[in-house]
Amino acid sequence: MYRWEITKAALEQRVFAIVRADSYEKATATADTLLGAGLTSMEISLTTPYAFDAITTLRRETGEETVIGAGTVLDGPSARRAVDAGAHFLVSPSLDEEVIRTGHRYGVPVFPGVATPTEMVRALEMGADGLKLFPASAHGPRWLRDVTAALPQAPVLPTGGVTVETAPEWIAAGAVACGMGSALTEGDRDAVAKRVTELLQSLADAAPSGAQGSYR
Repeated sequence: MYRWEITKAALEQRVFAIVRADSYEKATATADTLLGAGLTSMEISLTTPYAFDAITTLRRETGEETVIGAGTVLDGPSARRAVDAGAHFLVSPSLDEEVIRTGHRYGVPVFPGVATPTEMVRALEMGADGLKLFPASAHGPRWLRDVTAALPQAPVLPTGGVTVETAPEWIAAGAVACGMGSALTEGDRDAVAKRVTELLQSLADAAPSGAQGSYR
């Protein structure tokens, strides 16, 4: 797929899960629970031991409708290893030009971290496919609404402190999708499935009228 097609697929549900664990086994088990609950997009944080192996395993064992990315990608070499492992997309907490350049060299979309309007514009100039607003807890939906009034072309992905309750507010304020971690995975499989189902509906209801998917 082309980069724009991968980006659209990754953000289609208006949420992508963040899997960060202290072992390969826990990471893949968490991913399995989220996939079983109906989520189709997630990142495996490179802070997880054997994260590259987890990405490869998930790519091998999931269907084409599932989009598996790499998170916490800090530099060019890590970006290349993630691409080689099979990552569909790359996410970073910071704005690093080499990460963007490496991802794009191999046709992989990149969502770098930004925290200010200046960084947003700079990331767009670098060709970023989405802008990870990090940490979102330092801002708020009202702040995003003000910023996107001036930068309506910015595809913002609030991440870090987003909850099931606040995610719809971020979408209503102009975010194209939210990144969420432990807020999605608490409880057993039935609890996660119920939470994800309700979240996906609330995000769809919160989206601007006429929006197709999450990526504008």
